[in-house]
Amino acid sequence: MKINLHIDRLVLNGLDFTSDQQHLLQTSAVNELTRLLSEGGLAPHLAGGIALARLSAGDIQVTGNCPAQLGRQIAQSVYGGMDHA
Repeated sequence: MKINLHIDRLVLNGLDFTSDQQHLLQTSAVNELTRLLSEGGLAPHLAGGIALARLSAGDIQVTGNCPAQLGRQIAQSVYGGMDHA
């Protein structure tokens, strides 16, 4: 199965990362979301294809200033939000 996912915008209020940290966060989020989709698949109600204007992914507890960890948390939250899309 081929999955195409496009995230137009990710809003992170109250966080200030350098461009290198932003790149690390993005890479970490993409890698984790790819892993989750590869291992867990896609919810059956999304498998036929769907376009969403918005996906609420829930809250994330930010501890420290680790972009890689935050990227993984974001991906896990987005993946979890897909079940309720």
